[in-house]
Amino acid sequence: MFGRSRKAKLQAKYNKLMQEAYDLSTVSRQKSDQKRAEAEEIGRQLDELEKQSQKDREAKR
Repeated sequence: MFGRSRKAKLQAKYNKLMQEAYDLSTVSRQKSDQKRAEAEEIGRQLDELEKQSQKDREAKR
């Protein structure tokens, strides 16, 4: 249950950062790239969380 909550929070943060990057893309390429880099880091965290979740499920079998 805790993992889902964390995953939902990370997903919301990822979506927000991607939207900000898109909005900034017409104003400042540098700021847009920075927001996208932040979003990609959150994406990596989401991937790690998913991998850990899969390992946990396999271990319970």
